[in-house]
Amino acid sequence: MKKFLHFGLLQIQCCIFPIVIFLSLAITKHIPVPLLPRYDLILLICILTQVFMVIGKLETIKELWIICLFHVIGLCMEIFKIQMGSWSYPEFSYIRIADVPLYSGFMYASVASYVCQAYRRLRLKFIKWPDMRITFLLACVIYANFFTHHFIFDFRWIIIATIVIVFFKSQVQFRIDESKYKMPLNIAFLLIGVFIWFAENISTFFSAWAYPDQLDIWQVVHIGKITSWFLFSIIAIILVVNLKAIQEKKHKKTN
Repeated sequence: MKKFLHFGLLQIQCCIFPIVIFLSLAITKHIPVPLLPRYDLILLICILTQVFMVIGKLETIKELWIICLFHVIGLCMEIFKIQMGSWSYPEFSYIRIADVPLYSGFMYASVASYVCQAYRRLRLKFIKWPDMRITFLLACVIYANFFTHHFIFDFRWIIIATIVIVFFKSQVQFRIDESKYKMPLNIAFLLIGVFIWFAENISTFFSAWAYPDQLDIWQVVHIGKITSWFLFSIIAIILVVNLKAIQEKKHKKTN
């Protein structure tokens, strides 16, 4: 039980950025700030949180670059999805691009932040990680399918089957104190996807964004969205693991 409670505490620490976003959504929903649109206020809170995490050494500069990359990746997809009518942001904001408030990129960046925090706090080690070239290619295919499925066949189930095969032997090792535990990587992917789906329900409840069927009255996000978050979380993990591996190789060469 002590190990389990410690694991829960570590998970909370890994979720600092997502927790700040959820609290911001909840508080600003009921306590407006005069002359400052809610979405812009959330953006300001996210920026200050990011600055605090770097100054407080909760995140390194190298991790910040990874998080910023994911911010751009998420924002680009948001702009496209809004134009396709997949969802919308019902509230006004000054700071936005193509009807997408800039704070939305931080919601994607928070996924990368969680992975970076977990990598360090849980001392993650990936066993039998596939070839880096294959995983980078897989991440590109996953990301591309989020766009192309609007025009051609949706390959998500083929991609998911490929992921299961590619990572079938892969495991993630994590530590709680000095005790080591292992989990099949495919199960870890699924658990993260489910967790983000629950987080998405909380976010839409507080009007972070709205799907077409939520415009009149809020309802639970379709369970099929778990597959989307399952895939998107894999992009984050692949980028973080591969980029950290590249950074470690460079560090060893310089030393």
